[in-house]
Amino acid sequence: MNIILYIILGLVAGVFGGMFGIGGGVIIIPALVYLFGLTQHQAQGTSLAILLPPIGLLAVWRYWQAGNVKFAIAGFICIGFLFGGLIGANIIHNVSGPMLKKIFGFLLLFISMKMILTR
Repeated sequence: MNIILYIILGLVAGVFGGMFGIGGGVIIIPALVYLFGLTQHQAQGTSLAILLPPIGLLAVWRYWQAGNVKFAIAGFICIGFLFGGLIGANIIHNVSGPMLKKIFGFLLLFISMKMILTR
């Protein structure tokens, strides 16, 4: 295990997270699969584990200072994510690794095309 490379990955994801609100799905999961050799399931589980500590606290604080955080909305999303995450995790463990990788890739492609092509 190369701790320095994992820290660099976290730093890169943190910079993009602070800039664009992305990190796990766009940066960390692909890096864990293609650079570190984790399976898709392992990468997704590891990315979710990163959400446990308040890693975005300093970025949220900076956005809050600028008046760009809606805590009430975030709280309701957290409630949904808590239960939705459990439901999704139960469903996805019945999907093979290669199929999960394809589904994940198409999801990223769909989202990116929607953002590029929509005004």
